[in-house]
Amino acid sequence: MLIGEDTAFAGCAYGFPVPREGTWWRGFDGALPQSVEQLTASGHVFAITEIVVHPHTDDQGLARRLQERLLADHHASLGATLVAQADAPARDAFLSRGWQDIGAIRRPPDPTVLRPPAPALLRALVLPLEPRTTARTDGLAHENRTQRPD
Repeated sequence: MLIGEDTAFAGCAYGFPVPREGTWWRGFDGALPQSVEQLTASGHVFAITEIVVHPHTDDQGLARRLQERLLADHHASLGATLVAQADAPARDAFLSRGWQDIGAIRRPPDPTVLRPPAPALLRALVLPLEPRTTARTDGLAHENRTQRPD
């Protein structure tokens, strides 16, 4: 967790390393991009699960800086987040900061809940943190260190 403050709380961001076995991507619609699968298996993906910025803060770039600092502190090669498909403002905010929408994820309702809600439809967003090259403008270049362990 990372907290931003001035004279008072201004915002926070938190997340966790994505498990190498790929459970983060459970329910992905279609084939997961190979580069994302490789980075996940190698332990180089960090999920940002929440970014909260106080609505009265004067710091318009705080969410972006919190995101960048959290990912840098964890030495990630790829940021990942899931956004509800219906939450267009959140998705647009991530896309405006360089995130890429790689597809949909359907999560079944929790069977332990007495009245489970309908399955969740989420958008999977990633933020490549590797340098972009002319050969790979998405920043997801193939490297030996991103190979799936044997």
